[in-house]
Amino acid sequence: MWEAIALAFGLAMDATAVSAARGLARGVDRGLGRRTAREAVILPALFGGFQAGMAALGWFAGWWVGPYIAAWDHWVAFVLLVGIGGKMLIEAWRHRDDDQPPAPATMMLYLGLALATSIDAAAAGLTLPLVPVAPWIALVLIGGITAACSAIGYLAGGVVGKRFGSRLEILGGLVLIGIGVQLLVRAL
Repeated sequence: MWEAIALAFGLAMDATAVSAARGLARGVDRGLGRRTAREAVILPALFGGFQAGMAALGWFAGWWVGPYIAAWDHWVAFVLLVGIGGKMLIEAWRHRDDDQPPAPATMMLYLGLALATSIDAAAAGLTLPLVPVAPWIALVLIGGITAACSAIGYLAGGVVGKRFGSRLEILGGLVLIGIGVQLLVRAL
């Protein structure tokens, strides 16, 4: 169960960082009023839904290729999780504090952000059969934890996003790499 929770938190970190950045923009522009309340609900719901949905797609894709990789599943999981975690680390290190502020909020922007932050969940979904909990429980955890972390990130964005934004992605990347290493060590 702890592996599923750790995986969910690891996958949620990029959505949390994006939510914190959106929250930071909200804190700068105080004249938004109702739009920020709407965004505080829409972003976490979309991020959580997309993370769980993309992980489910990865899990279903794993059924088709599963018989072919059964002998190598721990290596595949290791490579995928380390690759995703490494990508998150590289993106966090490339982040600059003087980046442009987030664009004005539109539904297309929200959908684009949700898709962009959930692509790694599809690859992680391939590894769900290796996590010692029913895959549907892992999917619920991924969606719920992502939504909760995104809501907290958005609301705390003015404080946390400005100070720790890219560090959240670093933490998420390290967690995913740690899970990959643990799966490999357990299988050997």
